[in-house]
Amino acid sequence: MGEITTPRGSIPTPVFMPVGTLATVKTMTSEELCDLGAQIILANTYHLFLRPGVEVIQSLGGLHRFMHWDRPILTDSGGFQIFSLASLRQITEEGVTFRSHLNGTSHFLSPEKVVALQEALDSDIIICLDECPAFPATEEYVARSAALTLRWAQRSKIAHTRPEQALFAVTQGGMYPHLRQEHAQALVAQDFQGYAIGGLSVGEDKDTRLAMLEVSIPELPENKPRYLMGVGTPADLVDAVSRGVDMFDCVLPTRNARNGMALTRNGRLVIKNARYVQDSRPLDEACGCYTCQHYSRAYLRHLFVAREILAYRLLTVHNLYYYLELMAGMRQALTQGRFQEFRRNFYGQQQNGGDLGD
Repeated sequence: MGEITTPRGSIPTPVFMPVGTLATVKTMTSEELCDLGAQIILANTYHLFLRPGVEVIQSLGGLHRFMHWDRPILTDSGGFQIFSLASLRQITEEGVTFRSHLNGTSHFLSPEKVVALQEALDSDIIICLDECPAFPATEEYVARSAALTLRWAQRSKIAHTRPEQALFAVTQGGMYPHLRQEHAQALVAQDFQGYAIGGLSVGEDKDTRLAMLEVSIPELPENKPRYLMGVGTPADLVDAVSRGVDMFDCVLPTRNARNGMALTRNGRLVIKNARYVQDSRPLDEACGCYTCQHYSRAYLRHLFVAREILAYRLLTVHNLYYYLELMAGMRQALTQGRFQEFRRNFYGQQQNGGDLGD
């Protein structure tokens, strides 16, 4: 267990960051996030650049004031959008030219511009622009891509003018162990304030992802945050913490809520299933969240089938509470020196796929 210090507060680790891509964690108010125990949230520079525009946010007092959130914020660089919107962009040494997925207008982002945008947003942790290779990709391509990401990281560090904002570099290397190791070593030599592990959860199987973690983590300093980007399931979090990861973000708890899936200590529960039509139990009888304290599976199923907005809110409250409690449990277990026991108990409670049933 560790701690990340920012001007807006200290963050105990390991920590999960709810995803607020467009300056909002979907369906949630800032007060509700605080009540759930969220210490830091993530927003996305690419999306905020397109709308409402960084200039608008800056003119209104910065991202924290704009979204009424006074705790730390990490802004991603938009590097993942270079990957996910590949058909709309062109990568050069200088940066990325892309067509907006909203209206087709052309834009250019360089490493320097991405740093300047994040400085203007006034976030607490900012991320260097990187290229995330697709999977699968040839070793030759991944090596060229990693070298470009390294050069972009060096340019980002030169462009960084606000030392109170922590600048994290992104390690890449695809699914090639030696490239992962070499890239991490080269970035560490540049001495960033933290290191994100990128290019995973892009279609590879779990064993490959864990293998890449296992070759990457030992190359990264133990006294600086190690952030696994975009991963993952509750089991992914437990496995990654056991290997030394400090920070996580993922859309899974909020997206699954909108799709009618609750995540519980005993596995997943698909609320639309007919078996819950008269089920008076909460989603998880051992859960202390607002949803489980006040609403039954039957009521939640009714809301979801009727497409009532409240269903998405209540399921999101539950899923985020579960994730944040899972992280709190891991922090406590690490402090008490019983993490392996925690991990065994976690897997003992989880069921192997499918709906919970009874």
